[in-house]
Amino acid sequence: MEYAVAVFDVGMTNKKVTVFDDTLKRLDMTHKNFTPRKASAGGREFEVHDLAGIKDFFLGELQKFAAMYPIKAVAVTTHGATFVCLDEAGEVCAPCVLYTHEPGEAFHRAFYTKVGGRDTLQRTTFTPPFSAMINAAKGIFFLQTYLPDEFARTKTILNYPSYWGYVLSGVCGAEPTSIGCHTYLWDHAKGVYSGVTDKLGIRGLLPENYRNSYETLGVIRPRIARETGLSPDTIVTMGIHDSNASLLPYLVKEKAGDFVLNSTGTWCVLMKPGETLDYEPGDIGNVVFFNQSALRKPVKTAIFLGGMELDSYITRYQEINGTATFPPYDPAAFNAVHRENDTFLLPEIVAGSGQFAKTRAGILEKGTFYPFAEITPGHHPEIIRQPERFWALVDTSLVIQTLAALDRAGRKNGDRVFTEGGFRRNRGYNALLSFALPDNEALLTNLNEATSFGAAMTAIMAINAMATPVGTRDALDALDPGLVNIEYLPCDAEEFPFFERYRQQWLTHASRIASS
Repeated sequence: MEYAVAVFDVGMTNKKVTVFDDTLKRLDMTHKNFTPRKASAGGREFEVHDLAGIKDFFLGELQKFAAMYPIKAVAVTTHGATFVCLDEAGEVCAPCVLYTHEPGEAFHRAFYTKVGGRDTLQRTTFTPPFSAMINAAKGIFFLQTYLPDEFARTKTILNYPSYWGYVLSGVCGAEPTSIGCHTYLWDHAKGVYSGVTDKLGIRGLLPENYRNSYETLGVIRPRIARETGLSPDTIVTMGIHDSNASLLPYLVKEKAGDFVLNSTGTWCVLMKPGETLDYEPGDIGNVVFFNQSALRKPVKTAIFLGGMELDSYITRYQEINGTATFPPYDPAAFNAVHRENDTFLLPEIVAGSGQFAKTRAGILEKGTFYPFAEITPGHHPEIIRQPERFWALVDTSLVIQTLAALDRAGRKNGDRVFTEGGFRRNRGYNALLSFALPDNEALLTNLNEATSFGAAMTAIMAINAMATPVGTRDALDALDPGLVNIEYLPCDAEEFPFFERYRQQWLTHASRIASS
């Protein structure tokens, strides 16, 4: 090992620091969960990220790993829809509000009145009309509306990966995967900040230093070098959005774009790389959009909160049954649920977040609808007491939502579908998804910690590119493709003869039971 690279992977709850060697072998990892802090303004309460606590954890772990490994570069990857405001002195001057905060319909109306209509913006910025503040532009408007004094001190707005890069290096920048991921702030066709930045009056607050995710932002601050023991020459990359970090290894391994990545976690993110920015009929108004990949190429994307939905039903199941024990995969239970065709689990736990934005979350059992929020130990559908059938019901709903997202992401017959992340271990989900895609090969990947792995790739690419300026050749030439060793594993082969009839009935109910 000539050197190592460190990755700071910032999830909504779980923060990880991972160390890789120069062959992308994982050497070490540590993590910590952070609970959001409470804040209030303008008569409303909301949650904010604990930036100070996260920073202390990050630098403390870097200090520990610097004493153990020859770290030459640090890369950062984070979730999207998050930004940080800095004042003239470079200090944080406004709360970093969680994008899950729902400010209400009046807020959304005011936002679109100011910056443009939902459909027009989706066509021009390739950003869908999410609920809550799952668009950075809405988060900025929230600060302007409810914390105007704090926002007035803002001199720089950084996307979340860029903020952590700034913490390390003292250099401000922007990179394509974060600014181009459902922010409303980027004009994908022109490759510049969008007109929304002018309507919000923030164009001058966004960094002019715009470079690729795998380029160098700067070297670590001298003070950080002294505190952590890292070499003063340690480089900091530009940063990368987490979904695009997960995608990058496949862009290296799969030169053709004939695949869709099903990256599963709290968000299930379905991504199909391409060359053009083309919507299909029916896309506008739905949660489908275009990312920019780390290579600045379009990635058609559709998402839903599959992991959050699964976790929410796990909690209800435990409350009602008093146990956290789950039954093994049982194909017969799936076939029984599908054959009886009278009980359906409908999305969305967070209204407006996925492919069935107008559907009300809950369970429809034999004509009686149980809204998710009202399912309790004293009031619940019978199926939740039948473990095998209940988890078949949950997995079936997740598969139907995945199929809708795959189609909106641009799946074509012959495309391979790669599933990574938490759902890889869900045998029932994967067996049913494979069955439901007869014209596609559904495969599981063995790539662990794909987000951190992809971010580590950007660090090695930056190191390799230092000798030859990036931009004079294909950026991937700076990385040995042999370092990306992904194995594809087949799913269980099962037959689900009643599934298609059940799916059609599920879709009928999903369109009938509207969210409030």
